[in-house]
Amino acid sequence: MLPVTENAIRASFVNCTKGEAKRLVVPRDLAERPWADLDFLGWRDPASRERAYLVAESDDRLVGVALRVAPQAGQVRRGMCALCLTTHPGTGVSLMTARKPGQSASSVGTYICTDLACSLYLRGKKQTEPGGRLRESLTLAEVIDRTAANLAAFLNRVRE
Repeated sequence: MLPVTENAIRASFVNCTKGEAKRLVVPRDLAERPWADLDFLGWRDPASRERAYLVAESDDRLVGVALRVAPQAGQVRRGMCALCLTTHPGTGVSLMTARKPGQSASSVGTYICTDLACSLYLRGKKQTEPGGRLRESLTLAEVIDRTAANLAAFLNRVRE
């Protein structure tokens, strides 16, 4: 992913108002992010743990979505991220939902790494417990392409 600015991030959101995008908390460490290793920019709102944000390049433009993180119900043993297919113990995967643009009562959801660090797990830059990344015969490039396709499918479902 190419580095992005705070203004570009705020302008990219498709499922919140301009006022909401103006008020959301953007990471302060944008200059230090490992952009070459990121397939998307994802972060949790430090002021509200039930909010998260994801910004990705899609159809030659940035697309941002505001997400709601569902509370964990009961004891979760293991979950798998639907984007990167990394498995995590406990609360390492969360159901995140995105409101569809212009439709306050309609939303779509998927299971995503709770810390939104899918790109780093794929590249081995961040580790889960042993067995978190299943051994695959695919190359890293193929795994990245699959994750990008999974992300694109989710973003398309949000924008439908």
